Amino acid sequence: MSDSDTRTVDDRPAAASHPSSAAIPDWTDTYFRRTKEAVGKFGDKTVTYAIFMRRPVVCAPRLAVEWLEAVARERRFPVQIELNYPEGKWVGAGEPIMYVTGSFYHLVDCETIILQKLGPASVAAYNAFTMCADLPKVAFLAMDARHCAGTEMAEMMAYAASVGSDRARRKVGAKGFIGNATDATAGYFGREKGMGTMPHALIGYAGSTARAAEMFHETFPDLPLTVLVDYFGREITDGLEVCRRFPQLAAQGKLSLRLDTPGGRFVEGLDPPGSYAVLERHAPHAIRGYRDETQLRYLIGTGVSAAAIHYVRERLDEAGFPAVKIVASSGFGPAKCRLMAEANAPVDVIGTGSYLPERWTETYATADIIEYDGERRVKVGREFLFRR
Repeated sequence: MSDSDTRTVDDRPAAASHPSSAAIPDWTDTYFRRTKEAVGKFGDKTVTYAIFMRRPVVCAPRLAVEWLEAVARERRFPVQIELNYPEGKWVGAGEPIMYVTGSFYHLVDCETIILQKLGPASVAAYNAFTMCADLPKVAFLAMDARHCAGTEMAEMMAYAASVGSDRARRKVGAKGFIGNATDATAGYFGREKGMGTMPHALIGYAGSTARAAEMFHETFPDLPLTVLVDYFGREITDGLEVCRRFPQLAAQGKLSLRLDTPGGRFVEGLDPPGSYAVLERHAPHAIRGYRDETQLRYLIGTGVSAAAIHYVRERLDEAGFPAVKIVASSGFGPAKCRLMAEANAPVDVIGTGSYLPERWTETYATADIIEYDGERRVKVGREFLFRR
């Protein structure tokens, strides 16, 4: 795909679209629906929309484009979609991501849904890219599904993570997102199935961390084993017990300990002075200079801090388990990943849903018509949208 990719829809067989053409009036803004009725009464025109965002993003247009193409096939009208930036390209604030040309009558009620499908995905792709680029040696697992407002958002966010991840691979050779938690969207990561091992509920059911690990391994003997170790507040004690229970998996690098310690307490064996001491041993530069409260929490605070990850790595190595991996989760968004990179945190995999946009107001894509039957016209102040 080139920097300017023009797509034309013809009379190919109709594909499914969500919402379908018939359902669009129920989901679009009323003033678009009423405009459509007026255009139907007074005559159609060929128009060109410029679609843009007010903040930098990573272009993630596929869901919006495929939906519009499907609608055009259902309604049997030609539409021309000119992508100014291919998927995965960095887009600056206010720069038109795409131009869409076609019948005003058929396009006007599509605007709401196009923007819904473009804006959030592009912001989430931006977030995923920055996280993967900051921690290029770390593999990421998309665990956003439970945080999404329904299945449509879950698909959008999985797609976005894959786009941002692919960009990080191209730009800095990052490992990026290696998979996600659900089967339905695993294809975005080149997989047939979602990834994951056990929730805290299985440990509660088993009555001990080690017993839950045994249950899982007996049920899925061919899968690598990742064990949550924070359920009883004994990350070190329970983690080492699991390692000793599965020495062969530990030696083969097929055993991982997942840290998901809540923010209300420290990892077993740590406190504020101990956390400072850990970073002083491994990343003294990370605690030099000014840090705000949030940054300090990520570095030496409660929960899954950089100090906690270093500390668990120390205990594993001392006990003779250098091949056991560390999986970290709990609030790993762009800011936390950046601090983990500064502190050289020895994490192997990060499970996260925190690349989802934090400020939803930043996800709002915007569209303006810039041409009516070939005549350039746009509201005052938006002349920057005209084709150059």
